[in-house]
Amino acid sequence: MNLLVGTYECKVDTKGRLPLPAGLKRQLTEGVEDGYVIKRSVFQQCLEIHPMKNWEKIMNDLSKLNRFVKKNNDFIRVFTAGVKVVELDTNGRLQISKDLVKFANIDKEVVLSTSLNMIEIWDKELYENVINVDDIDFAEMAEGIMGNLNEDE
Repeated sequence: MNLLVGTYECKVDTKGRLPLPAGLKRQLTEGVEDGYVIKRSVFQQCLEIHPMKNWEKIMNDLSKLNRFVKKNNDFIRVFTAGVKVVELDTNGRLQISKDLVKFANIDKEVVLSTSLNMIEIWDKELYENVINVDDIDFAEMAEGIMGNLNEDE
């Protein structure tokens, strides 16, 4: 799967149907026949859409964990809680279940934010609050995380 690019604003209807913007649909054509997985994010109050091929890789990694280690078993249970397989309907929409809408506090306006090979679905207000934080020195963070990448080449 190619890396996804872009941030898009759109609206979810009262039934939880999310129309994918054309620019995003064009990027997702490769895996549309396989479907997608939608799940709760681990670190944020948002949802994640994973193309099925990527999700299978994640599940393959999880299957290597020993389920007789309680910590592993608990992690797998919570990580996969609420996971749904979804497909685009004939109108190019994804159905978001009520439990996931509630988890992400999605009202009507949402932001679809690509994050490498997945898409995050945010309530617009929550997204604005997360990206507009004053307590993070982003320049310092960028230098600390990305500043040494060329040393291995």
